Amino acid sequence: MASLATAATEKASIEAFRRDVIEASKTALVLVDFWAEWCGPCKTLGPLLEKVTAAKAPRVKLVKIDVDKNQALAAQFRIQSIPTVYAFLNGAPVDGFQGALGERELTAFIDRLLAGAPPSADEADQEAEIAALVQAAEQASAAGAHADALGIFGAILQELPERHDITGKYALALLAAGNAQGAADALAPVPADFKDEGVVKARAAVTLALDATPVDDLAGLEAQLAAAPDDHALRYELAGGYMARGDRDAAADHLLAIVAADRSWNEAAAQARLLKLFEAAGLGDPWSIKVRARLRSILFA
Repeated sequence: MASLATAATEKASIEAFRRDVIEASKTALVLVDFWAEWCGPCKTLGPLLEKVTAAKAPRVKLVKIDVDKNQALAAQFRIQSIPTVYAFLNGAPVDGFQGALGERELTAFIDRLLAGAPPSADEADQEAEIAALVQAAEQASAAGAHADALGIFGAILQELPERHDITGKYALALLAAGNAQGAADALAPVPADFKDEGVVKARAAVTLALDATPVDDLAGLEAQLAAAPDDHALRYELAGGYMARGDRDAAADHLLAIVAADRSWNEAAAQARLLKLFEAAGLGDPWSIKVRARLRSILFA
């Protein structure tokens, strides 16, 4: 915590403000507390500010300015009542408040502003290290080295269990290793409203994996369907067999055929399964875009 209360001259105060607030706010969120010894509410807010900012260091810094000893700065910011707090980011004030807030309100105020704050050097280094580990794990999974991939993801999540975005990647690696139930269990603690793209893909892929039933004799099932092309239940089962085998093109073909024949069949089960396929692939994936265009042409024909 910095203080400008002991600045010897007005010039020194301004120079200190430039260093401790303007420059510092380019790498952290800086809260400037305008206060005075005679101010009762300041005595309530001050300790709370020190507590909350200390808990969030180094991303948050606190600078206290005694308005009686720094009248030029107080006048520059048109301080008319105290306590007044200004928040600085990227060299400029971005928000503020007057009066004493409670700890919960103060924490919410800071957390909202932290979303726009630049990461600290330590956080940037940590994020780069995590990104490198995630990339190594995904490469290992793609190469079939499932134990290595799961080991890396597991180690990351042991240290950072709140990183639900990485949990989504871990679940996809479990699926690639053939452990659909393990993937479902890994995703269970992730809040339902967490909408990270990787988690959405993983949830959809898990649903499909648990829903798709392997079919030992796909050729035989195809022959049965050829003899009864209007048997949607048989076609749906065949689509599940292709999904279990990883042939999403064949699965999509059969599901689209059901939608074309009777889009409401079995409470629109074929369309629902198609949507899960799109989510599992990613809505921006070229395959999803192509098949969604086919689905739209059927629905709006």
